Amino acid sequence: MSKDKAYWLAKRTQITLRTQAFINGEFTNSSNGDTYPTINPASGELLVDIAACNEADVNRAVAAARRTFESGVWSKQAPAERKAVIKKLAQLINENLEELALLESLNVGKPVMDALNVDIPGSAACFEWYAEAVDKLYGEVAPTDRNNIAMITREPVGVVAAVIPWNFPLDIAAWKLAPALITGNSVILKPAEQSPLTALRLAELAKEAGIPDGVLNVVTGYGHIVGKALGLHNEVDCLTFTGSTEVGKLFMGYAAQSNMKQVWPETGGKSPNLIFADCDLDAAVEHAAMGIFFNQGEVCSANSRILVESSIKAQFLEKFIAKAQSMKVGDPLASDTQIGALIDSKHAANVRRYIGQALEEGAALLTGGPGDESTATVPPTVLDNVLETMTIAQEEVFGPVAAVMSFDSEEQAIALANNSVYGLAASLWTSNLNRAHRVAARLRAGTVSVNTMDALDFSTPFGGYKQSGFGRDLSLHALDKFTQLKTTWIKLG
Repeated sequence: MSKDKAYWLAKRTQITLRTQAFINGEFTNSSNGDTYPTINPASGELLVDIAACNEADVNRAVAAARRTFESGVWSKQAPAERKAVIKKLAQLINENLEELALLESLNVGKPVMDALNVDIPGSAACFEWYAEAVDKLYGEVAPTDRNNIAMITREPVGVVAAVIPWNFPLDIAAWKLAPALITGNSVILKPAEQSPLTALRLAELAKEAGIPDGVLNVVTGYGHIVGKALGLHNEVDCLTFTGSTEVGKLFMGYAAQSNMKQVWPETGGKSPNLIFADCDLDAAVEHAAMGIFFNQGEVCSANSRILVESSIKAQFLEKFIAKAQSMKVGDPLASDTQIGALIDSKHAANVRRYIGQALEEGAALLTGGPGDESTATVPPTVLDNVLETMTIAQEEVFGPVAAVMSFDSEEQAIALANNSVYGLAASLWTSNLNRAHRVAARLRAGTVSVNTMDALDFSTPFGGYKQSGFGRDLSLHALDKFTQLKTTWIKLG
């Protein structure tokens, strides 16, 4: 059956939207009964009223997580036993693929086909990857003298708080939960207040998969209440966060005020895309468009600063503008939509403010612009004549807005690229292998993609430099966040 809008509207009548927090294996109201509205940003429709949890609810969730962790019901299981459960969870995500994709689209405004083909399968694959990895990890024996044996082993850190953003709600939840759970921790997941629906459904699937009650809790509510309570809680051993640099700094402060918990921030970005004259121009254009317009530009590593060698700038812009104008902006439930709605009208207004400010500062609007200000939709926008001192070149917009700058030399390109407080990612287009190595080594970014865009795999770490934070998701390196190293030294007779 064709998955057109009618298909998804029919599907909508068959699914239940969860409205309560999930604590100690049960759906539950907030302790005071408070709720807040969850809105479909594409239509303005009220989806449901969600439990607005508070400090008391956080205390309940942390107590459940601590109790189950100390009991060993999960933390002391053999890795192979945890592996079987997490693999079952991955299977259940795939079995409920369409429901989860629809929930994601309704909740955050992204094209449902992106959620169906990219986000939700990626989430399942993440759980599968870490499940397969856990029983391939070994401890160490230190090279001591023959009268001593020193063993180095990994242990789960304990109670983990995972605070996630609204742009990829299930995908980034999986990035945090898969390594945290597979290593034996108990977790409190705090979804963004705008996007709780897939997190709550995931909790239900986790219980069905066999994760014991209290090991995975989902506490819904506002960041300044629930997030802050988790950050300050003395029984939270580790907090992993993806979101804004501003909030990441708050969490580091909360840790200092409380128990010095580990805080692993993956924060903002203003990623450069360096396009040299010797590149495959058509491929560079195609990927540059995806690099800034995919997911409505609501991507922390979005290649929002496009740096083009002057000799090919006119050719690049002609092709890039045509590509931007060809992208279908529309209803997220339509199968041909490529650009859906931004997360809410407030965020859309902020993106429009950045566009307006750029024009006031002297940038030129080549295509796109504010769009219909009565909606949460902003079309793919290309700004030229951008200077590195402009606000649009320095601050994270988190929308489909490309800032184009030019350079005349390799040195100038590198200087422009590194002139940012952020350092999450960068892309580089050239057919010169020496240049690829030379420039990549000098870019201050956690991932440098050469002749591709936003390269990502479960086997490689994702995270940044500078004020993009120092947390690393994905790969075996992510396990470092959720385990502690213990040395057991045995003096022999």
